[in-house]
Amino acid sequence: MLSLAGIAIPAKAQEKALNLVGFGDSLMAGYQLAPTESYTAQLEAALKAKGENVAITNAGVSGDTTSGGLSRIDWSVPDGTDGVILELGANDALRGIAPEQSEKNLDAMLARLKARGIPVLLVGILAPPNMGGDYAEKFNPIYKNLAEKYGVPLYPFFLDGVVTVKGMQLEDGMHPNAKGVAVMVQHSLAVVETFLGEIRSAAK
Repeated sequence: MLSLAGIAIPAKAQEKALNLVGFGDSLMAGYQLAPTESYTAQLEAALKAKGENVAITNAGVSGDTTSGGLSRIDWSVPDGTDGVILELGANDALRGIAPEQSEKNLDAMLARLKARGIPVLLVGILAPPNMGGDYAEKFNPIYKNLAEKYGVPLYPFFLDGVVTVKGMQLEDGMHPNAKGVAVMVQHSLAVVETFLGEIRSAAK
């Protein structure tokens, strides 16, 4: 830790700023929440509190499917992006889109980002129970399979600690409220910190 004019500066904060993009649907966008309450905003604040020099752009679009994400991945992730937190598939599952199609779209997004040399942290989603066991058996393994195929880190379930916990959702019972998002950040923080470390190590 260095000291400048008597002010201590954490070592991490002295490093080059990392520009991340949170790319996803309403869960990433922060549906019905203030901009400062979204996942990307709360995650950035939590990382900065731990001394990380990072800026996270929110590229979440409410209602987006993996098909929608694929159609905008190139222009929604600008050149110079140091890493992408990729979260899509919840709307696919809600609409009963064939898991094979969802996997194909996510695969194409990962391939495009890899071709551009942009590291990815893949975030998983679980199929809702009302879709049935057969659908879940096909949908749920998608993320682990793709993480292994592309050698990218995986956070298995974005809504961990929130989805079945009372008081963590908006009135619709589906989307997290600000408190729920805070739990999502808390649960995923260690994985994101490791992801940032990997980005910095690869850049040296």
